[in-house]
Amino acid sequence: MRLLHIHIAEDQPRLAQMLRDHLELVPDFRVTGVAGNGRVLLDQLAALPSLPDVVLMDIQMPVLDGIGATEALKAQHPQVKVVMATVFDDEENIFNAILAGADGYLLKDEAPEVLHRALQEVMSGGAPMSPAIARKSLAMLRRTPVQPQQTDPATELSERELEILEQLSKGLRYDQVAANLNISTGTVRKHIENIYRKLQVHNKTAAVEAGKKRGWI
Repeated sequence: MRLLHIHIAEDQPRLAQMLRDHLELVPDFRVTGVAGNGRVLLDQLAALPSLPDVVLMDIQMPVLDGIGATEALKAQHPQVKVVMATVFDDEENIFNAILAGADGYLLKDEAPEVLHRALQEVMSGGAPMSPAIARKSLAMLRRTPVQPQQTDPATELSERELEILEQLSKGLRYDQVAANLNISTGTVRKHIENIYRKLQVHNKTAAVEAGKKRGWI
C-alpha cells in the first residue's frame, strides 16, 4: 500500500495531538500538518509541495469552520478526500457537511482502528460513517424520497468524465483540471469532447447545466 498523506484540521491542541498520535501508529500513514482553523488549513495546503490525500476535518473551528473549509477546499481540489471528525451528530451538521462535499463523517470517540479503517475506506471510494451518523442519514433520506430518473445508457458519463465535469462546474481551467487529476491537458480536452457529444451540448456552461439537471453535480 502506498503512503497515505493526511492533514488534520482541529482547533483543540490536545485533540489534534491525540489524532496525530493515532494516525502515526500506522506505518503507511503520514501526517502532513495540523491546522487550528479552516483558513489556516487552506493556507497550509496552498504552501505544500503536493496536496494530501485526505483531510480529517473538525466542524466547530474559529475564523472558518469545517463546513466552510470543506466547501472551499472541494471547490478548488475536489480530488482531496474530506472526512469530518466531530462531536456533532445533529442532522443539520450532517446535512450541511454532505452538501459541502464531505466524503465521510466520524464521531471523535471512535477507536483508533476505526479511524484507520475509515481513512483507508475513503481512499478506496467508500463513504465511511459512524453507525449513529449512518442511521441519521438514512432517516433523513427516508423523509425525503428521491424519484429515480430514467436515463439513456448511451448518455451516461464515465467516472473520469464525471470527475472532469465536476471540476468544470467549479470554473477551473483545462490546465487546472489536468493538474488536479494528474492527466494531460490533451486528455482533458478529449474527455470534454466526449462529454459534449453524450450530453448533446456545445459548450462548458451547457454541459454543467445538463450535469446538474441529471443530479451528477
